[in-house]
Amino acid sequence: MEQRSLSPRSWVDLATVALFWGGSFLAIRLALDSTGPHWVVALRCLGAFVLLLAFIRWRGLRLPTDAQSWAGFMALGLFNNAIPFTLITWAELTVPSGLASIINASTAIFGVVIAAMVLADERLTPRRLAGVLVGFAGVVIVIGPSLLGQIDLTSVAQLALVGAALSYAVSGPIGRRVGQGLSPLVVATGMLGCSALITTVMAALVEGVPAVPTLTGGLALLYLAAPSTALAYLIYYRLLATAGAGNTSLVTLLVAPIAVLLGALVLDEVLPLRAFAGFAAIGLGLLILDGRLLSRLRTRSPR
Repeated sequence: MEQRSLSPRSWVDLATVALFWGGSFLAIRLALDSTGPHWVVALRCLGAFVLLLAFIRWRGLRLPTDAQSWAGFMALGLFNNAIPFTLITWAELTVPSGLASIINASTAIFGVVIAAMVLADERLTPRRLAGVLVGFAGVVIVIGPSLLGQIDLTSVAQLALVGAALSYAVSGPIGRRVGQGLSPLVVATGMLGCSALITTVMAALVEGVPAVPTLTGGLALLYLAAPSTALAYLIYYRLLATAGAGNTSLVTLLVAPIAVLLGALVLDEVLPLRAFAGFAAIGLGLLILDGRLLSRLRTRSPR
């Protein structure tokens, strides 16, 4: 299938989504200074749901009422929002925001493996297998070989981030089935409604009544709900429609550098050299999976 080229508008959309998602790792860290991790996740999902619900109503769209659709929304809300948001937010209590974003970049690597296991049209070709192996090597480099020898809270948090990436990967095949015949915006709204319900109940049970956030914490929560989740979804699905899935997947390569830069500028985070080496390997794995770079190199090589 021929790959669509990116228009100037699509490049702006791509950069905007990457900026919003890259900034989410910093916002999580700032929100955690005055709000418990479970309430950070719950307020993020709840705020984004309210905003998207208002948007689809304005567009004249309606949420479905059948049980099958809502069962799909519940599964998608669990694996695409509730589980990964919670694991990432809890992990950032001890792991730098930039490092969290680098490990999260492995989502696409895990996604290829999960898709190959459950979807007949997503075979693991030799090229894709090579990309997966290079990407996995990057994850191991980021976490470091000392993980197996010394298990502490930080290393467990890094494993939680790997779990978040796996959860995102599982949500991919679920999304393909749930989204059939429905507007992507309706699916996103239903998904966030279910994840808001799950995470709010969990936050109330685990943390009780939320504390009043500081001004910085409140602004961070607002950022997580509005630009980082609700608005990012709107732009992301428009980008999917105009640029295609292949081009849209490039956002994965842009999120981590933005998060690392923001963490260094705002929080003075200093990451170990292996984190950057590992991200380079993850990025190379993603480029191999994408395939376009290899195709261009073959085209330009002398015959």
